[in-house]
Amino acid sequence: MGLQEVWFVLIAVLFTGYFVLEGFDFGVGMHMPILGRGRDATADTRRRVMLNTIGPVWDGNEVWLITAGGALFAAFPEWYATLFSGFYLPLLLILLALILRVCAIEWRGKIDDPVWRRRCDYGIIVGSWVPAVLWGVAFANIIRGVAIDADKQFVGTLFDLLNPYALLGGVTTALVFALHGAVFLALKTDGDIREDAVKLARRLAVPAIVVAGGFVLWTQLDHGKGWTWILVGVAAVALVIVAALTAVEREGWAFVFTTVAIIATSVLLFASLFPNVMPSTLDPAWSLTIENASSSPYTLKVMTWAAAIMTPVVLLYQGWTYWVFRQRISAPQIPPSIGLKLGAK
Repeated sequence: MGLQEVWFVLIAVLFTGYFVLEGFDFGVGMHMPILGRGRDATADTRRRVMLNTIGPVWDGNEVWLITAGGALFAAFPEWYATLFSGFYLPLLLILLALILRVCAIEWRGKIDDPVWRRRCDYGIIVGSWVPAVLWGVAFANIIRGVAIDADKQFVGTLFDLLNPYALLGGVTTALVFALHGAVFLALKTDGDIREDAVKLARRLAVPAIVVAGGFVLWTQLDHGKGWTWILVGVAAVALVIVAALTAVEREGWAFVFTTVAIIATSVLLFASLFPNVMPSTLDPAWSLTIENASSSPYTLKVMTWAAAIMTPVVLLYQGWTYWVFRQRISAPQIPPSIGLKLGAK
């Protein structure tokens, strides 16, 4: 395996890690209006419990995206340039949604005012739903191919990106992340919130199986390879197992299998793409590949040494963070805010 193949695999690993870890973050935010319902004091407490489940880890999970983007820029600059110019509006919307979500999470408790907290909650909800949908749309279009000319420029329009396959991809990522987040909340909370999260996961399991099953089957039939049928089967079986496990309230194992389903689907997408990085729908000869889109061998060699040294350190640190904050959280552990203590409305 050459360095170009190595870096294609590493970028696939980084995006897969991002989808697994940030996927349940998005799911938690998406469920704020559902699991965070109740009267003012009750709703605020429930939402604070939900946010505390991801509080120690959500910003670390986003590092996977930053690293993936940096690796993409350094290892495959032509891929990076064509992707970010052609998908400018969807990626800009993702970026704005992520910024809105970050600000809402960080600033929610800075002002002791119920109206302020509700506005921040809206920011978290929007900032979770938009990326959850648009990441699926973006990656489905990458796999399907876009209008790239001989100069490696995207010459299509925004409406070309809104094709049925891409829209199904967006619905798939939204549903799977929502299921992943509901299972995570069941795993990380206790009391009424856990019970409600388990019920929500049960309701989401069947739609996720149907929609995600249709998407991975479409991907396999149009873009897959012979051996990737294994990944289709793994993803489908994993989601069926999740449905069974949520029915018996085994959320720990259910979370393991939602993770397996996301990994299998992500590997299916990247395996279907290889050796292309952005296929051209105008002429296959104009497609971007790992050969014509990569950096120089020297650049790839330097990056490989840096990744070999730093990656284990980052993984150990993030794993330690999850271990330290592994306990469940419940409403009685959340102190009331000052305004609620004083009876503020």
